[in-house]
Amino acid sequence: MKCPASFGLSILVLPLVFTGLLGPSAGAQRRAAPKNDPAACPYCGGDQERMAAGGLVSHGGFEFATGTTGTVDAFLATSDLRWIESAHFEIGFGLGSYRVGQTEKKKILAELTELSKVLPAVKPKTKTLDPWLRAHLFAQRAEKTYARFQSIMGLDQANFPDGNSRWIMGTKYMGEGPHMGQKGKYELLIVPTASTHVAFLTESYGLQFKRTQRWNLLERDTLSVSIHTQEEGLRVDSGLHCHVVFNLSHNLLDGYKHYSYDTPIWIHEGLAHVMEREISPSFNSFDSDEGSVAEKTRKSKWTPEVRKLISSKKVLRLAELVALKSYAELELRHHYTTWSMVLYLMEEHAEAFANLNDRLHGMKKADGLPDGSKMRDKHRRAFQDCLGMSYAQFDKAWRNWAATQ
Repeated sequence: MKCPASFGLSILVLPLVFTGLLGPSAGAQRRAAPKNDPAACPYCGGDQERMAAGGLVSHGGFEFATGTTGTVDAFLATSDLRWIESAHFEIGFGLGSYRVGQTEKKKILAELTELSKVLPAVKPKTKTLDPWLRAHLFAQRAEKTYARFQSIMGLDQANFPDGNSRWIMGTKYMGEGPHMGQKGKYELLIVPTASTHVAFLTESYGLQFKRTQRWNLLERDTLSVSIHTQEEGLRVDSGLHCHVVFNLSHNLLDGYKHYSYDTPIWIHEGLAHVMEREISPSFNSFDSDEGSVAEKTRKSKWTPEVRKLISSKKVLRLAELVALKSYAELELRHHYTTWSMVLYLMEEHAEAFANLNDRLHGMKKADGLPDGSKMRDKHRRAFQDCLGMSYAQFDKAWRNWAATQ
């Protein structure tokens, strides 16, 4: 089955918006070194030993989208991108300096303290995050998201192939490469404006979408996400952090044991909500399809909303969620319910939830080709085997749990 070329558009909703952008560099009679020259980084200086100590690979010079960091720099010449590559991610960060807000101070202090352990030049109590520091911070956040996903799925790096060896039929299939099953590292691009975002998508994929876009690059076996901060809430660092985690969660789940077919939407959206809300419940992203408008809310407390649904006739059954065919079908009650159901599984049936996802990903036909056919039937059997419950039994157990939260 051929991989879809694109999937998923998401938006983020939050209560407040702040700004903090850095303008493009000015010209000079004698062209100076570009601002994104690795040697200009005040925290690692592009030094390989210092970068390796921080779990990093490079500050650029890698393939990205349908070209390279160099070609992206060329057609986004005013974007002042900082490139950073970690163990599992390749990131282009195009935002300016950011003044840490009072409500974010504690969170960012903890993150910078952790970062300073591998990059001593980082000052945890700094009040302004410069572009280089923000790039390093998002690389750290991306890797923590990767580690959290591995923990949820009960995995470690040794579970995945090296990307060079071939899968032997009859053995367990874990994908094509070392990055959760993908050969290519996960890509993330963050730019300041919708026009820059559209220019990148148009040049790279022939798209003109204005909202956050997740994309599957078949040629390089890579999953990417591109984001611009003119979307509501994304100029707040914590809001942007949450939105990145939401979208990386989707891509990691798609990439798990290789993205060869689509898996149930209810697990995708529910897990992405859980992982995003672990960072902060104040910022919430909502998926939709192009041409549809996502139902969304500014509410941060979702548990009371779930209880209201349970006590009403609008409560959803798992069988209804499994039947979802597109993100355009998602209403607020779907978002609340998928979040609550996945949270219940993670807290009360963690091993079974991991086993369920293991069963649903990497399925093969007798001839070794990917097999995502009859997914609803396969989901039902896997759910019964892994949870030891029918859908109706699960619905009852989940409702009883949710009512006590």
